[in-house]
Amino acid sequence: MFQMVSYRVPVLAGDGIGPEVMAEGIKVLDAASEVHGFEIEWVSYPYGAEHYLATGEILPDQALEEMSKSKAIYFAAVGDPRCPPGLLEQGIILKIRFHLDQYINLRPIRLLEGVPTPLKGKTTKDIDFSVVRENTEDMYVGLGGRAKKGRSRQELDLLRSLYSVKFGLDIETDHEEIAYQIMVISKLGAERVIRYSFEHAVKTGRNRVTSVDKANVLPEAYGFWREIFKKVSEDFPNIETEFSYVDAVTMWFVKNPEWFQVVVAPNMFGDIITDLGAMIQGGLGLAAGGNINPDGTSMFEPIHGSAPKYKGQNVANPVATILAGSMLLETLGQSKAAKTVESAVNKVLAQGKVRTRDLGGSSTTSNMGDVVAKEVLAGE
Repeated sequence: MFQMVSYRVPVLAGDGIGPEVMAEGIKVLDAASEVHGFEIEWVSYPYGAEHYLATGEILPDQALEEMSKSKAIYFAAVGDPRCPPGLLEQGIILKIRFHLDQYINLRPIRLLEGVPTPLKGKTTKDIDFSVVRENTEDMYVGLGGRAKKGRSRQELDLLRSLYSVKFGLDIETDHEEIAYQIMVISKLGAERVIRYSFEHAVKTGRNRVTSVDKANVLPEAYGFWREIFKKVSEDFPNIETEFSYVDAVTMWFVKNPEWFQVVVAPNMFGDIITDLGAMIQGGLGLAAGGNINPDGTSMFEPIHGSAPKYKGQNVANPVATILAGSMLLETLGQSKAAKTVESAVNKVLAQGKVRTRDLGGSSTTSNMGDVVAKEVLAGE
């Protein structure tokens, strides 16, 4: 008897517009699963602002352990002005990334037909590349503190799946107060994400990888990054390589985006340049990303925030969430279904009949989801 393949996928719809865009993402992925003959068991988790305000709980370890048994997590957005700044982002998003060692952040930056870009004269042929961002190290390890006048000591611990580091700081200052933040780049941490960028280039038929850093003013950390990049590149002799400072990359993203194929960057710079990438591809409503552990559990999300002022208005663009769902399907091994979803989005946007507010139209969130899902089913 035929046994249909089934996948268990945790869902965190979160806050603000999150539940609205997530509903459309699930709608489209359910249509794709119907067409391609598999099932998705969606397992909803309540964590976000409402849950925190009602219970004081952010994200328990038990829930993380349950999520780690799945191959992929579908995530929408967290953040609410009623909560302390950064509390939910650090307590949910970063906790998941670090706990599940999602050391790669993959951001496809592609201008779709029918979508306007602020870059004059650029077309879909000019904006089509990927940014691979290191996702667990650099300035975002969360090690820092403050010291007031006099002498003090600070103990800082960093625990990762690859290593553990302890910093013992003896601080003496005659200044009223200072603040400090520690950056950490490890050989293994940098090597694995750089290697992924080359493998991604090979997989997607690209032949150039650009490494981003600021080694001219931060030579210890980013000089180390460059050394590792050079070493890894030796295993990929057919891939062209180059180094670029982050400030130069931001200029060239705008002037000549067609130059880029695969870009690999440390955590902080990757965070910055991918937001620029979102704008040149048409806006946050179209930008999807994946937090990836190739050997574990990955998480896929739109890169926009929760936009609480638009909550309940049914005006947000769900395309980024839908495209994140396409990436999720790819990770589940359902490549044909992933391509069906991408093709449906491309066709709907190219036709231009359905446009959410951010694209200059008046269609609702659910309108867009309905039309994309219908297009997926028509692809049968």
